[in-house]
Amino acid sequence: MEILRYSAFTDRPDGGNPAGVVLDAQGLGDADMLRIAAEVGFSETAFALPAESPDSTHRVRYFSPRAEVDFCGHATVATAVALAERTAPGALVFRTNAGQVGVATEADGHAVRATLTSVPTSSEPVAERHLDSALEALNWSRADLDPGFPAHVAFAGNHHLMLAAATRQRLAELDYDFEALEALSRDRGWTTVHLFHRQTDTLFHARDPFPLGGVVEDPATGAAAAAFGGYLRALGRAPGDAPVTVLQGDDMGRPSRLTVTTGLSDLRVRVSGQAVPLSPASAGTAGAASGCG
Repeated sequence: MEILRYSAFTDRPDGGNPAGVVLDAQGLGDADMLRIAAEVGFSETAFALPAESPDSTHRVRYFSPRAEVDFCGHATVATAVALAERTAPGALVFRTNAGQVGVATEADGHAVRATLTSVPTSSEPVAERHLDSALEALNWSRADLDPGFPAHVAFAGNHHLMLAAATRQRLAELDYDFEALEALSRDRGWTTVHLFHRQTDTLFHARDPFPLGGVVEDPATGAAAAAFGGYLRALGRAPGDAPVTVLQGDDMGRPSRLTVTTGLSDLRVRVSGQAVPLSPASAGTAGAASGCG
């Protein structure tokens, strides 16, 4: 068994979100996968197993250092790129706990780009009392929110709270109560809290606290980006077939770029980005930068 390390949604080792990848996880039990994920120390490690049905190419499971996660976007991109580098770019279908996720890979300069297609998305307003609890944990007030983007809980395999910062400075000054947000996220079933600021209709800045995974913040969150695309569609703010760029990780020193595309008649969302392998030295730096334990 070989444990690979990739950084997703970047073309450079010092950017993006690092993920562990095990391409041959056959024979590993749940306890083994959790132990390996904890030893790797990244926010998620993906474990690829042989397909269990003809409608998929691989069975993929995701583990944070603390628990199994139904779906992880950046680890999906990392796994798809790792597979493409060892065979050839093409179409893949991963069966995840959240459902079937198609991933297309293609050569993109000196790197490989992967585009995942999420499960059908949904988005609903968050209850006022839960919004108040989230704002208290974040040390935000309602005045810190952009009224043009009401608070929602959006789904694209996992649930994510969507909160829009009124200013870029508010987003940059993230300093939250980890234990309070972890307890609230566990109670409400939120995988991350997706904090974002609109620069233009097609360019957003984002940060994703991930206390459930034992991580203060993710540098790039593909699952949340997919949910964000569904959220924009639900609000009527998605720009049709034009892609939306999400810049994440800048405030952590690990710049990431996620491309989100929503169709007008398809509830699924496409999220694309590159991924690059990490050397042992860069993997250690990436783990420290991403706040992984």
